[in-house]
Amino acid sequence: MNDANVKIDDFDMKILSFLQKDASLSQRELAERIGLSQNACWRRLQRLQELGLIGEAHSTIDLKALGFDLTVFVMIRTRHHSKEWSEGFRAHVERLPEVIDFYRIGGDWDYLIKVVTKGMSGYDAFYQKLITDFDLATVTGFFSMEAIINNRPVDLMRLR
Repeated sequence: MNDANVKIDDFDMKILSFLQKDASLSQRELAERIGLSQNACWRRLQRLQELGLIGEAHSTIDLKALGFDLTVFVMIRTRHHSKEWSEGFRAHVERLPEVIDFYRIGGDWDYLIKVVTKGMSGYDAFYQKLITDFDLATVTGFFSMEAIINNRPVDLMRLR
């Protein structure tokens, strides 16, 4: 998608705003909330999906209630920066089920991984899998004590 060619108006932004807050809204409910007919809303939804602006809908699950009570932000510094090494490391991290977010970042660190697991022993097991077969210069974990803002929808109308 080329951002310069995409024309998004206020109705489109409202659709996106409502859907990121509640993807379970029916087409009828969405149309009523933004002030369009169902047909007009459906056409806009189709267009936004074709443009790739709307992806898959997911439900939020209370992971702590399921025993996943530890969130760790893992910072990684590596000595390797080749394309081959990076692709191998990415594939390795993608296979680790504890990983819920994974970023290549700039600055003093190379990667940031957000991990959710069951307690410290779960994190230790993750850590052992993470470092297996990969030469990582530095790995450090920052343990979350409280999620103050988590998965907050982007305020598209105000950021526009």
